[in-house]
Amino acid sequence: MKHRIIVLGAGYSGAIAAGRLAKRLRREDVTITLVTAEPDFVERVRMHQLAVGQELRPRPFDKMFAGTGVDLRLAKVTSVDVDRRTVAVIDANGADELEYDSLVYALGSGWNSQGVPGTAEHAHEIAGRPGALRLRERLAGLEAGQPVVVIGGGLTGLEAATEIAETRPDLDVALAVRGGLGETLSPKGRNHLRKVFGKLGITVHEHTDVTGVEADHVTTADGTAVPSAATVWTTGFAVHPIADATALEVNGTGQIVVDGAMRSVSHPDVYAIGDAAMVMGPGDKPLRMSCASGIPTAWQAADAIAAALTGGKPPNTPLRYFNQCISLGRKEGLIQYVTADDRAVERALTGRFAAFYKEVVCKGAAWGVANPTLGLPTRRRPVVRTQPQQASPVPESA
Repeated sequence: MKHRIIVLGAGYSGAIAAGRLAKRLRREDVTITLVTAEPDFVERVRMHQLAVGQELRPRPFDKMFAGTGVDLRLAKVTSVDVDRRTVAVIDANGADELEYDSLVYALGSGWNSQGVPGTAEHAHEIAGRPGALRLRERLAGLEAGQPVVVIGGGLTGLEAATEIAETRPDLDVALAVRGGLGETLSPKGRNHLRKVFGKLGITVHEHTDVTGVEADHVTTADGTAVPSAATVWTTGFAVHPIADATALEVNGTGQIVVDGAMRSVSHPDVYAIGDAAMVMGPGDKPLRMSCASGIPTAWQAADAIAAALTGGKPPNTPLRYFNQCISLGRKEGLIQYVTADDRAVERALTGRFAAFYKEVVCKGAAWGVANPTLGLPTRRRPVVRTQPQQASPVPESA
């Protein structure tokens, strides 16, 4: 029998893992099934652009994986039984059950309301395409002078606020952050951020905790009502809930606990990557949910599976950070260089060159997904065992 590999989710992590597995393993030895509810790849790092009306290049999965040996299954995952090694899905033809020998769990994350009252009813999110399109429709219907409030001072919030302000200078755009504006950046980075926000006319509510969202305003911890005709909620991500409903060992936020090979510590035939995985990086700190974290975890898992099946040398992909790339509209950017464990250093790139740099990074990430089998050795080893076994231990990732 062929060894059955199922990859759940086709974001940056899942799509890259599926393509890399196809390059590492032979079709006569394995089957690789990529399960995704979306027919084409979603560039999550560009959702703020989609929300303001920009059109994104379509990237259909059927063309992306044509000829690779990856079997595309357009379906929604409804549950996973890690003891029976099955995945329940539903598609246009109804419910079905898929069996696996190795599972790559890459269902990712969505927006996180943080339990604040009114967010689900009144706030907009840009963690995915449906939310970005809803916000797009709302922004298009706003008249000049109406207020837009973005909640959250992370990279997503900074990019959303500046993109909206640049595209719609007629709107009154504000950003509410719990701490200071860009407080995790270097002094150079913070200064540039303030300069761009001032130029775009964005009001910043610093050290402000939003405790409620209504249709026409948000309420802060001190009882202040801040007018808002469209509230954009960007206070982090929450992982897909399916893993938490399984027998897999997960952490307090529902991420699957993995070892250095991205392998579940409780079920060695399951590999978790991207936002779905609890991965420890440099300084014994968890990797943050991001494309920058997800892509190397996909490489690590795919190579670990291939090594386990072919008797090859287990990999040790470095898991570290180099910079934080922030677009501040189409004309400005900020590249904040960081330590391996994601702490800002003084060096930073700013201005138009930084905007160009960020665009190159985004295109490069999309290219890596659209060309998942390129850039790897063409020689493939035959599978030496077709039944799931524990792979040899691998060193912890740097």
